[in-house]
Amino acid sequence: MIKSGQVLITFLVFVFAVVFAVGQTATGVVKNTFVSGDVTSVDAGKIVLRTKDGAVEVTLSDKTEYKKVPPENPVLKAAVAATFADIGEGDKLLVSGMMSEDKKTLPAKSVYLMTKADIAQRPAKDLERWTTRGMSGKVSALNADTKQITVAVSGLMGTRNVIITPKSDVTFKRYAPNSIKYSEAVSSRFGEIGVGDGIRAVGDRSADGVSFAAEEILTGAFQTNAGTVKSIDVAKNEVVMTELQTKKDVTVSLAQASLLKKFPEQMAQMMAMRQAAGGAGQGGPPVGAAGGQGQTRPANGMGGGGQGQGGGPMGRGPRGGIDDMLEGFPTISAADLKVGDVIAVSSTRTGALDRITAIKLLAGVEPFLRAAQASSGPQRQGSQSLNIPGLDGFDTP
Repeated sequence: MIKSGQVLITFLVFVFAVVFAVGQTATGVVKNTFVSGDVTSVDAGKIVLRTKDGAVEVTLSDKTEYKKVPPENPVLKAAVAATFADIGEGDKLLVSGMMSEDKKTLPAKSVYLMTKADIAQRPAKDLERWTTRGMSGKVSALNADTKQITVAVSGLMGTRNVIITPKSDVTFKRYAPNSIKYSEAVSSRFGEIGVGDGIRAVGDRSADGVSFAAEEILTGAFQTNAGTVKSIDVAKNEVVMTELQTKKDVTVSLAQASLLKKFPEQMAQMMAMRQAAGGAGQGGPPVGAAGGQGQTRPANGMGGGGQGQGGGPMGRGPRGGIDDMLEGFPTISAADLKVGDVIAVSSTRTGALDRITAIKLLAGVEPFLRAAQASSGPQRQGSQSLNIPGLDGFDTP
């Protein structure tokens, strides 16, 4: 979930970019200085800001312009008129003006405000937004001409395609390598999205559910692998597994793993049976796809069905989904694994075949493997679909 510091960063990135452009002359020389920070005191005619470089006294005049930026839409065009009276201690400000030579005083030309109260409400608003207006799945096709994205959305009863059309002011973001943290996601563009990527979007779904107008799109090049533990090096925090499909050894580094859990045996058996009954093994998502186990919660995942759409392991929806269950499962470490255990691992798709860095590792997944093998039939052993609930859960606002 977004923290207040990240809200400020987002605020500054969007607002500063536009203000910076406005504050340039035709020759490209910047007229104004831009200072951001937290309000530490407010007095008549002045504000003291705590900035990364120390305290700055912002002096105000009758000509100072005040704007309030809503945290749910931190862009300049969304700012609304404000007044000096709206500013209080703990608020975030971005101020433009001509800095004094000693860099301690800034006569303010414009003040952009994000209040402490609004920032405190941001997490709840984000959760509601991604839960009620979100969707998730796996990119199955891209149209470079129309910028439309075909997404395979999986659930217990099968997979359906949804066409995402970016809105004119859409924001693209992408997870950093070996990270599932939304706070570490970087600005992206349509051209960086690839077939097979995990995708999460927030926007407006059509009445028939087959099209989606997106205002924010979050993607990542993730993969999942399953294998049998061959050796364990607790000192290095590494595991070597024999990959089930390729039969080759893969070294799994657990140093940055955000989640290491073990399915309780009975729980795994029950969920695997539900998958088989719902047809998850019949044309279901392959290893690395976004599968479905009911609704999931977007507070820490790529999913969150919203509007009746199952989210699947790519994310989270209302409480009670698989990712909430995972939190209650036993937490394990490399020392808890044994040679012969079957594990499933999510990681960034880098192209490396013999070494991966785990984002998540789940043990106790044998029932899902058996269910996949049974549904594939003996003639397809080694190429069966394998859907591990919760393995593809990634962080969102």
